[in-house]
Amino acid sequence: MAIHRIVLYYAFTPLPDPEAIRLWQRSLLERWGLRGRIIISKDGINGTVGGEISAVKAYVKATRELPAFKKMDIKWSEGSAEDFPRISVKVRDEIVTFGAPGELEVDENGVVGGGTHLRPEELHELVDTKKKSGEKVHFFDGRNAFEAQIGKFKDAIVPEVDTTRDFVAELDSGKYDHLKDQPVVTYCTGGIRCEVLSALMVKRGFQEVYQMQGGIVRYGEKYADEGLWEGSLYVFDKRMHTEFSENATTIGKCVGCEGPTNKFENCSNPTCRNLRLFCEDCAQDEQLRRCPDCSSVDA
Repeated sequence: MAIHRIVLYYAFTPLPDPEAIRLWQRSLLERWGLRGRIIISKDGINGTVGGEISAVKAYVKATRELPAFKKMDIKWSEGSAEDFPRISVKVRDEIVTFGAPGELEVDENGVVGGGTHLRPEELHELVDTKKKSGEKVHFFDGRNAFEAQIGKFKDAIVPEVDTTRDFVAELDSGKYDHLKDQPVVTYCTGGIRCEVLSALMVKRGFQEVYQMQGGIVRYGEKYADEGLWEGSLYVFDKRMHTEFSENATTIGKCVGCEGPTNKFENCSNPTCRNLRLFCEDCAQDEQLRRCPDCSSVDA
């Protein structure tokens, strides 16, 4: 039986002709029968691609032949092309949609003026060092708030954002100004959202900003569930979530009975995309699965 895998990657680097990159990337996916989602802009590329492992390896090798992508970090995980509905390769203003393309500065080395990158072991060293001096390291979740419902770093700050676009207004609201002179570690799934978020924070006067290099994925590869992470990791494909080990805790709570669960379900209205947490039993109740937005419309 063939082995299948998914790769997650990104690179911030100037791309003079994003449309040419789009056509090239689509041709690579079609050549090897892969599926996934790739976003390209003048500032770089962000992709998640799945398929038979030898085909994925061939794709990664071909992509890295472009000098701008030569040193791109590749994260591997369980999954296949079947976890994606189709091939999607698009050019956009931003490879991560913060709604602030004019604020981002990128050169051949990546994002300019972002936070200090920390490898997983360096994160632990920072936490220990600060603790000895009486300081607390604040973990700052760079994902949409619902993702943190099933997994996050312990005692992390989870901003009240529904989409990545909400972060600029959230930072400008002043509610995190008390952290501007304290150590803050931003984190997200694979590291890409924190590349931008940490730069936005630095520009707004946060003085000691770090970012988890490789994101939660890389941290989980190193420490699984024996470190500072707790719960499951939300992923944007058919799997919906993944765990780092059999020892993963379940921190999510069912909307219906408040029992432990890490499974998101769509609203029972087929035209609605709202996701909420349900246990297996409560998920069978279509009326319960109807989200408040749709229920208010019905009323």
